[in-house]
Amino acid sequence: MRTVETLSGGEWVATAEWIDVLDPADVRTPVARVPALTAEDVTRAFDHAERAFAGWKRTSPFERARVLTGAARLIRDRAEEIAADVTAENGKTLAEATGETLKAADFLEYYAGLARQGYGTLLHDVRPHHRTHTQREPIGVILVISPWNDPLITPARKLAPLLAAGNAAVFKPAGETPLSGLHFARALHDAGLPAGVLNVVTGRTAEIEEALLDDPRIAGLTFTGSNAVGNRIRRRLADRNVRFQGELGGKNASVVLKDADLPSAARAVVAAAFGQAGQRCTATSRVIVEQPAYEEFTRLLVAEVEGLRTGPGSDPATTLCPLSSPKQRDSVLADLARAVEQGATVLTGGRADDEGERAHGCYVQPTVLADVTPETAIWREEVFGPVLALRAVPDFDAAVEAVNDSDFGLAAAVFTGDLSSAYRFTDEAECGQVAVNTTTTGWDVHLPFGGFRDSGTAYKEQGEEVLRFSTRVKTVAVHFGA
Repeated sequence: MRTVETLSGGEWVATAEWIDVLDPADVRTPVARVPALTAEDVTRAFDHAERAFAGWKRTSPFERARVLTGAARLIRDRAEEIAADVTAENGKTLAEATGETLKAADFLEYYAGLARQGYGTLLHDVRPHHRTHTQREPIGVILVISPWNDPLITPARKLAPLLAAGNAAVFKPAGETPLSGLHFARALHDAGLPAGVLNVVTGRTAEIEEALLDDPRIAGLTFTGSNAVGNRIRRRLADRNVRFQGELGGKNASVVLKDADLPSAARAVVAAAFGQAGQRCTATSRVIVEQPAYEEFTRLLVAEVEGLRTGPGSDPATTLCPLSSPKQRDSVLADLARAVEQGATVLTGGRADDEGERAHGCYVQPTVLADVTPETAIWREEVFGPVLALRAVPDFDAAVEAVNDSDFGLAAAVFTGDLSSAYRFTDEAECGQVAVNTTTTGWDVHLPFGGFRDSGTAYKEQGEEVLRFSTRVKTVAVHFGA
C-alpha cells in the first residue's frame, strides 16, 4: 500500500500509527495510508508555526507572491497525478477532480497577485502637517479545518489568502480525504515555503481534538463543515480572543418562474444538484416552480436526471459519482426513507445503486421527490447527496417566501425571462450568493463567498473580503511638520 507522509516543521514525517484512505467507488482496498499523529505531534506543529510566523510576517510580499506562484505552477504540472488522487479518495469524476485541481492553482495565482498590492487606505487628518493611513497586518497562527467534499479547492481558498498576507497555518484535512491536501502542501513546500509556515495534521479527531482546538497560540480558526461541528467549535472558542470563520450548511433553492426557458433551467438545475453527487455546499436541493410551469418543468427535469450515468469517477463515461463514504451513503438513504414515510413521492431514483460492480461502492441513485411540504424534513434539512425536492407555488411572491423560509441562507437561483423579476429576486432572497439563469454552484476565486443565517459567519471567503478575517487593521499617524 502507498504510504504518504505529512508535513511538519518543513519535514515530511511518519508515525507508528497509520490511517487508511478508502476509495468510495470500492471500499474493499485502501488506496493509501497517512500518519495518525498524536496530541504531542499537534502541539509540535503549533510550535513550528509560531516560530515560522515571526519570520514569514516580515518576508517581503513579493517573495510570498513568488512562492505562491511557484506552487501554482507545480500544481498545474502535476495536475494529472493530483486529480487521480482526488478521484481515488473522494470519488468525484476525473473531470470534476481536474477542474478542482486547476482551480486550486487559480487561488494561489490570484492571491499571489493580491499580495503585491498594498493593504491599506490613506486618510485625511484634521491636524495640520499630519499624514494618516491604515495598514493591514497578519494576525498570527491560523488553524484550518477543511471538509472531505472539496478536499483540494477548500484548502486552497483558505490557505492561499492567509499565507499571502503573512500568517502561518496548522492545517487539518478531512480524515476521509487527506491526500489532496497533502498534494497542496507539497507544492508549497517544493516552491520554497519556509519551514513551519504550513504544517499538516493528519490524525483521528477523537485523539487530537483537544490539542488541535485548545492551543493558546491560535489567532484564528477557519472551518468548513456541518453546523453541528461548526457550532461546537464556536462555543469552544467563545471565551477566547480567536477569530472564527465558518462556512457551514445550506439548503439551496432554485426558483423556476413560468416565463423561464424551461429546458435550459432543467439542465442548470441538474448540473447544480447532481454534480459531485450533490456533495457541494452550494448544490441545489430545493426546486420551487411557479404552478403554470410545474408539470412541463418536472417532465424535463426527470428526463435529464434519468440520463445521468452512475459509476466510478475514474470512468470517463460517469456523470454521477459515488458518495464519499459508506457513512455518507447510509445517511442519505436514511433521509430518503424518512421523506417517503412523511408522504414524499419518488419520481425517479430513491434507493442505493448497488448493482454489479457498484455493489462495493457508496452509490445512491439520483433522486427527485415530489409531494413535499414546508414541514417535510427533507425540505428543511441538509442532505448532502443526489436528492432534489420539488414544490409548486402560485406566484413570484410565494416563491421568494419559500426560498427565505429556511434556517440557511447560502445560495439561491432564479430562472426567468423577466428583468424585473430577476432584480426583485436578487434584492429579496436572503442568501449570500444569488444567481440568475445559472447554477447555484460555480463561484470563482475573486468572488466573495459565504452565506447568511446558519450558513456561515460574518467573515466571507474568497476575493479581497477574506482579508477581514486573516489580517488586522492598524492606523498610523505621522507628523511631518514643525
